[in-house]
Amino acid sequence: MEKVILAFSSGLDTSVCVKLLQEKYDMEVITVCVDVGQPEEEVKRSERVAHEIGVSKHYTIDAKEEFAKDYIFKAVKSNAVYEGYPLSTALARPLIAMKIVEIAEKENAISISHGCTGKGNDQFRFECTIRSASDYNIIGPVRDLNLTRTEEIEYAKKHGIPIPIFSNFSIDENLWGRSIEGDMLEDPNVEMPEDAFNWTKSSADAPDEPRVLEIEFENGVPVALDGKKFSPLDIIKECNKIAGLHGIGRIDIMEDRIIGLKSRENYETPGAVLIITAHKSLEQLVLTREELKFSVNVSETYSELVYNGLWHEPLRDDLDHLIDNMQKRVTGTVRVRLHKGNLRILGRKSPFSLYQEQAVSFEDKETDQKEIVGMIKNYGVQAACFQSVCRKG
Repeated sequence: MEKVILAFSSGLDTSVCVKLLQEKYDMEVITVCVDVGQPEEEVKRSERVAHEIGVSKHYTIDAKEEFAKDYIFKAVKSNAVYEGYPLSTALARPLIAMKIVEIAEKENAISISHGCTGKGNDQFRFECTIRSASDYNIIGPVRDLNLTRTEEIEYAKKHGIPIPIFSNFSIDENLWGRSIEGDMLEDPNVEMPEDAFNWTKSSADAPDEPRVLEIEFENGVPVALDGKKFSPLDIIKECNKIAGLHGIGRIDIMEDRIIGLKSRENYETPGAVLIITAHKSLEQLVLTREELKFSVNVSETYSELVYNGLWHEPLRDDLDHLIDNMQKRVTGTVRVRLHKGNLRILGRKSPFSLYQEQAVSFEDKETDQKEIVGMIKNYGVQAACFQSVCRKG
């Protein structure tokens, strides 16, 4: 019997896939759960459910440190925000896919499988990564058999497959963010219910006292909070905790999926909003105007590549080299205030600051103000010529 490696979360889709691969495809199923910061109980449930359904082997891979250092920190340096939200789910998919490929190689499997439907983004993200790194055959049972959610539930009941008792919403969670979609939220005019949030307090329930926090950056990534050093994993966790407590990071947007469909999406990304906001503030202090203008385009391109599942596109690697060079000067500290859903920059400092207080000061006498007159005479000369022609015409 040929082996297939299934990316397994123990949700309805992947649970049903185990039996479908055994029954419809006549394959030996090996499941893999890659831990990128989802709830611990979900990771444990994946192992338990996999064995209950009857897989031949199950792997649990702890990739949280790697995710933080090699993926999230790249997203911080590039300010990876897609259509208004810090990328989280999309950022984890290439790492998960690469771990699946590693297990496929170890087990001498011939195929890799996932539980994606034909409407979402993850099918692109998983399959593009897998094909970029290997020649494995890819099977998507739910998509290939054109199953509806109702049909999946009926199939699960018929075969005694444990159906997860989770929220009615479709939720994906990792170290960098939590996404909530589906059910009543498919109506873009329906307000997100308060009980659907898990990482963030509402502004009403957030502490009355504001929190002032100093974030230290080195080469574009956060390394310390209020002078205390943290590992990449721990500083992300701490920022999520602090910002979430103060109601930071709730995002409700209409998102454009890869296939062109619009989707109403809700996100909780407290640590990401906090870190990226502080990071941008520090960049404004140390990067030149031309660098800042260019970095906006770089960030947009980088974010689209990640969102669209093109992590292994050479341009993404090219941009990383460019970004890393620019980020060598993004070192310093940023002081922020968090209060009831509001995030305000209080100050920033860096040894690479381009700010010259004396030159900007209204009390400066060393600069001869009359020297600017010649520049002003020629400033906007084309606009002046255009208006002159219009007046004559």
